[in-house]
This record gives sequence, C-alpha cells and structure tokens, in this order.
Amino acid sequence: MSIESVLHENRIFEPSAAFVKSANVSGMAAYNALCAEAAADYEGFWARLARELLVWHKPFSKILNDDNAPFYKWFEDGELNVSVNCLDKHLTTIPDKVAIIFEADDGSAKTVTYKALYHQVCQFANGLKKLNLAVGARVIIYLPMGIEAVVAMQACARLGLTHSVVFGGFSAKSLNERIVDAGAEAVITADGQFRGGRTIPLKIAVDDGIALGGCQSIKKVIVLKKTGQAIAMNHNDIWWHDLTTGVADTCEPVMVNAEHPLFLLYTSGSTGKPKGVQHSSAGYLLHAMNSTRWTFDIHPDDIFWCTADVGWITGHSYVAYGPLAMGATQVVFEGVPTYPDASRFWQMIAKHKVTIFYTAPTAIRALIKAAETTPATHPKNYDLSSLRLLGSVGEPINPEAWMWYFENVGSGQCPIVDTFWQTETGGHVITPLPGATALVPGSCGLPFPGIDIDVVDETGKEVPWGTGGLLVIKKPWPSMIRNIYNDPERYKTSYYPADLGGKIYLAGDGAVRDAKTGNFTIMGRIDDVLNVSGHRLGTMEIESALVSNPLVAEAAVVGKPHDIKGESVVAYVVLKGARPTGEEAKKIVANLRDWVGKEIGPIAKPDEIRFGDNLPKTRSGKIMRRLLRSLAKGEAITADISTLENPAILEQLKEVVK
Repeated sequence: MSIESVLHENRIFEPSAAFVKSANVSGMAAYNALCAEAAADYEGFWARLARELLVWHKPFSKILNDDNAPFYKWFEDGELNVSVNCLDKHLTTIPDKVAIIFEADDGSAKTVTYKALYHQVCQFANGLKKLNLAVGARVIIYLPMGIEAVVAMQACARLGLTHSVVFGGFSAKSLNERIVDAGAEAVITADGQFRGGRTIPLKIAVDDGIALGGCQSIKKVIVLKKTGQAIAMNHNDIWWHDLTTGVADTCEPVMVNAEHPLFLLYTSGSTGKPKGVQHSSAGYLLHAMNSTRWTFDIHPDDIFWCTADVGWITGHSYVAYGPLAMGATQVVFEGVPTYPDASRFWQMIAKHKVTIFYTAPTAIRALIKAAETTPATHPKNYDLSSLRLLGSVGEPINPEAWMWYFENVGSGQCPIVDTFWQTETGGHVITPLPGATALVPGSCGLPFPGIDIDVVDETGKEVPWGTGGLLVIKKPWPSMIRNIYNDPERYKTSYYPADLGGKIYLAGDGAVRDAKTGNFTIMGRIDDVLNVSGHRLGTMEIESALVSNPLVAEAAVVGKPHDIKGESVVAYVVLKGARPTGEEAKKIVANLRDWVGKEIGPIAKPDEIRFGDNLPKTRSGKIMRRLLRSLAKGEAITADISTLENPAILEQLKEVVK
C-alpha cells in the first residue's frame, strides 16, 4: 500500500537575510551541521544539549538505555527538578522580567514577573504539602486557562507530583474516566470560568464526575475562587485561598530521577478508551526548551504567544514549560478568538506587542471567514508590525490558509513554522527552522535536528521520496512517550507494532516527502481518529457515547472535510425503534447531539446525524467505513460493493436530517 499524494505546491519562500543573520540556527549550513552531528554521534548530540540546557542536581553518566525496548530511558542516573529549571534558575539573572502577561476574557490584563511567579508556585506547593501526597501521586488539574493553571502545574512538578491536566471543556464522564484510570489523589479546579462573555460552571463537573463512582482515591478537591458563583462545597473540598493562607512563599524542591513521570496527558485512541500518555521529567523538558529555542527562535526581548489551552500538549510544552525554562515573556489568554468579535487576536497582538504568534489552523480558518463577512475584523485594520514569526499547530494547514496567514497577519515578512508533532512526541518533530529552511505552503518542512523520521510502507521498508506511506520515527528521542499509564501492552501495540519490528515508532499519520527537497507533507490519520478543530477525537468514543443512549441500537462515526474545523463529525445511527423521519427525526437528532455533549464534551457533538434501518456491512459483519466516508462527502459510490450485505441501505444513509 502506498498512499497517493495529490498535493503539488510550487511556491517557495526563502528566509530573509536579516532573519538568518540573527537566528539561533542561522542558515541551512547550521541546520545541516546539527543533523550531521546527530547522525555521527546520536547519543552524544542529545547529551551535549542536556548538559547545556538543563540544570542538574545530580549529573547523568548514562545517556540512552535501550535494553528493554521500546521502554526507553534517557539520562536515567541523573536527578533534577523541572520547576527549578523553569523558575529558580532565573532568580539570579532575570527576577524582575515579566514571565506572563495574562489577558482575561473581559480584556483586563495583568503581569507576573519570574520572581513573583516563583513565590506563587512555592506558596501553592506548600499548600499542597498539607495533603500528604507521596512523590509520584497523580493530581488532576481541571482549571480555566490562566496564571493559576501554570502555578498548579509547576507546583506539582516542584513536589514530584505527577499532574494530569484535563481540558475545561471536557464533561464529567471524561473527567471520571481520567480520575479512575490515573488513580488520582487530588483534583485542582475552580468554581467556574469566563469564556466568550459567559460564566461557565466548572466545579459541578468535578462533583458529577466523582459521583459517577470509582473515585475513592480522591483525598481532596482544591477549588480556586475564580468567578464567585455559588457552588456546593463538600466535606473533602477546600478553597485554594484557604489552603495557602499563612504558608511560606519559598519551598524546597523535591529532586527526582530524570525518568520520573512529570505528567500524564490523556489523548483519544481509535479503540475508545482514552490513553494516559506518560512523559518523563528531563527528556521532556529538554525538548520543550530546545524546540522553543530553535523552532521559535526565541530571543530575550521576544513576546511569545501560544494560544493553546494547557489542557492540550501544546499548552504544556509551549506555555507551562518551554517558554518559562527559556526565560521568555509570554501572553496567556483565557478567552476565545471571536469574543467580543473576531478581531480579538489582532487587538491583543497590537496591545501586547507580540513578536511570535502560535495558533491552530482551525482558528485561522474561522478568522479568514470572519474577515470576509465582517471586514472590520480583518487583520489589516490592526498594527501587527511587532510580529516577526508565526506558527501553526494541531493539524496540517492547507496552502491557501497558509498564504492568507502569511500575507494578512505577517504582511509577507514573517516566516511561518508549520509544526508537526503529537501528544506522544512531547515537542516538534518536523518543522521549518525559520532562519534556515525555505518555506513551502502546506508542508511542515524538514525533521527537527536529532529526530530520525521517515516514510515507510507497511512492512517498514523506506518508500522513495514522492511516494506516500506511513510516518515513523526510527530512533528513540528524549521527549518521547514513555508508556501508556497502566497499559504497557497497549503502548507497544499502538506505537511499536510488531510488523514494523517492534522498535520503530509509528506516528499514525500518512505522509509524503517531496521528490526534490525531501520536505514532508502530512496526509492525515491512518486510523479512526478525527481531527476536529485541532482536537483529536476517537470515532470509537463517539460511537460508544451514541450507543449508550437508550434509543440507539448501533452507530458508526466518520469525519468529513470542513472549511473551518478541518473535519466535522458525521454519525450514522440505527435506532432500536423504526427509522424516524420529519419532525421526529429532528427531535432525536437534537437529543443525541446533547447526549454526546454530556458524555464526552461539546467538541464531540456530531455535526450531522443520518438514520438507517441498519449500517452497510460486509458479509463478515464489518462496518464499511470507507463507504460511509464517501456518503458523508456526497461522493458517488464507485467502489466495489459486492461484499455489501445490504446495498439498498445506501439510499437511506444519503439523507441528511435538515
């Protein structure tokens, strides 16, 4: 099997001489030299970086341990503390530098310096100590985007507690699954959050999640008073301000092994149950720092803004850890790009003099549409002259959106780093380096130096450039996933399949390298994971949620291309009763959409639901998802349907409930 690539892009943008001159990786010769260094002495390359960038309590002498592959270890006899690397080390050099510029939903802003952030983290860590949690205990963080979310993460790191951040848009059931799987001992949450001019409850999802059962491990729920809305406080709940009253604002850090789990982050899998991706301390932080340095070309006077929420890996690597460890000043925003209108991002860039802006294609597509329908929100109406670098993350960006971003946000002057990476990779693995590589719209460029990444067929054999295939990483790297929490077998089968030899990391994406330049273009997932607005959603999870509704007998979910969200969710549903039509069908659609919203979260609500007497299956009973994808896109069915048990069903499934 080779995947055919139909995208051919001829536009190429070379970095300007001025950008090259001041860049951290200056010119292609510098990029090639780094790649050559890694190729000549792979372990030595990463060891040099680890000694250069990290502050070690006990230096390491071992670099890579691959004795128990694919359970790799890096720097395993070294000891350090991640919070020390992000905060303490700056106290003697840049204590009064602004670490975070926080802008609230209502437009008010406040700043916190490195010294002030250090004291806030220490104070909260001292509060957490009262809970008597052992090193390595898991703590769920379910907070709105803001300074406190970063403080909570850093305080956990300071004490050697393993945090697991859950995005504030996830439901009580999603929260329950994560508490149970992680065996979490505490939850840090808030009464509510401000988003898009609304006050949204948050704490009630924690209460409801715990009430679903299996959460006996929880000792305490810490609640930040954010909105002041009325909430129920239960016997094991404590206010954040009460926990930290009268405690010292310095706190001795707990030194941990390099391999100590810094965090778990749950991500959708194609088999339904979320996977607890486990990351290390040293290797993870090393790559978060180095990619901030090389990909974002961070300089001391930059104002960096990554728009991601800390509930996602992007908000871990490029909000909570990478920029702080590099001593950068960054913007943290709690709101949405379209409130009070779709010029919000442009207003904030102008107001805070942002120099590096990193956002998702889904946001860019929404803002393109808004600029067309409401010209007042067009970026050309705002002073974006402070910008020098743009970035894209979360999914591939199509060439036309890339060009709009380049011309209208960056005035044709700012390189765009279209970064490919995953929750599991910890940081960028394919990306342009802005002072070195030529940019091609729609391509994520070349491998990050030190990442041995390639395209192979399903036997693991390299395919020629220009031919599509499976994206793989051939050598372990420091920031890689270490395990799926509590499920080592699933870790092996998901990422290190036996048919590729058991030692090659399978990214789960199709890709192609340009026949001449070797630039990578990502062609989409090879499994049943959807990418909706940059969020990974497993089709199995949505199907399971639908089938748990008492009306539903069977469901199949596929994605179809969507101008704004990248992919939209299309559900095919067989009810236990008769196939509904007219008003009844509309009512059931509304009911099922709400149901999925409660089970998983609003992001997973199907955009379309179609009803059939049954689903198209092969004679062996397998749902023919390929057919369902074609139906969703409105394509004529040209595929061989000779193995289809019930071809008549296809006409029913073409009907969209309006």
